[in-house]
Amino acid sequence: MPLDAQAIAQLEQKANQANPREQCYLYVQLIHSMTEAAGRQILNGEYEQAAATMKKTEHYAQLIHAGLARDTKRLKDAEKLMEHTTARLNEYLRHSSGDDRLAMQATLKQLDGVHDELLTQVFSH
Repeated sequence: MPLDAQAIAQLEQKANQANPREQCYLYVQLIHSMTEAAGRQILNGEYEQAAATMKKTEHYAQLIHAGLARDTKRLKDAEKLMEHTTARLNEYLRHSSGDDRLAMQATLKQLDGVHDELLTQVFSH
């Protein structure tokens, strides 16, 4: 079930305050929820809001990247959810146009990189 803005804000707070070992999975959950929200915004014609939502996912992707060196819990779950998230973003990309499309492609490239890193970590543990 898609999360509303308040639920996403609560998840943001929970992830930011979580034990470092748990943050990776929570950040992936957050990125997934934000991607779903951006998809709904695109389908509703709310392109500026979707772009802002996708911009926020980039911040959390950077936090995942920075935190992967830590011992993480639920790494395989995080990898599977990120795989699903990038697939969904690819779907939403088809409904975007112009500058929004370029921004979403850049975000997708970053999330693909995070997915690759997660996958590497899964196989190294």
